[in-house]
Amino acid sequence: MLNYWVLFIVIMFASWLVSSRLKSKFEKYSHVPVAGGMTGRQVAEKMLRDNGIYDVTVTCTPGHLTDHYNPLTKTVNLSESVYGSASVAAAAVAAHECGHALQHATAYAPLKFRSAIVPVVSFASGIMSWVLLAGMLMINMFPGLMLFGICLFALTTLFSFVTLPVEINASRRALLWLKVSGITDDYNHDMAVDALKSAAYTYVVAALGSLATLLYYVMLFVGARRE
Repeated sequence: MLNYWVLFIVIMFASWLVSSRLKSKFEKYSHVPVAGGMTGRQVAEKMLRDNGIYDVTVTCTPGHLTDHYNPLTKTVNLSESVYGSASVAAAAVAAHECGHALQHATAYAPLKFRSAIVPVVSFASGIMSWVLLAGMLMINMFPGLMLFGICLFALTTLFSFVTLPVEINASRRALLWLKVSGITDDYNHDMAVDALKSAAYTYVVAALGSLATLLYYVMLFVGARRE
């Protein structure tokens, strides 16, 4: 159990470090302009058009680093700090979200699978904390309840790991297009790469943290059954 807590603390520290690094990188590259002074909105619209996608709308969403692609509404939603900014950071984020639109248009398998399990994962996320708590309190009387909670948590862990190839592939599509289209150049392309790598690390740490927590619940269940 001690080894688990050491691992948990390491992952928590790594999560804080990666999150801080991402914010620092975004702030730094938000002051580096892109060729032509194109804003995040313009970059997104151009990438969609260049790839023959005309049924996806680019919108502005409140918040900071709240950018996302919604396959249900076919919208690329850019945060306020990306939508109107003509920086390397904004271009990288906008292109990344359009990468998801490209995945959707080409029926990219990992994205299809992730989208398919979203309703189940949403349901699991909504009740698993209560089920796990009740399962731990009544593990001797109703061991199946905690096992059910572990299965629910396993679904959210699976979702975290399925997210990894989806995010990495979207960044690869984005970086390739940014370079080919001339939005980034020899001076600032590496900055776009660095920004998206920093973002990818947050998903890696989140997946590892979810796996560590899942293993903790499994150890609790196995230990209680042995008593």
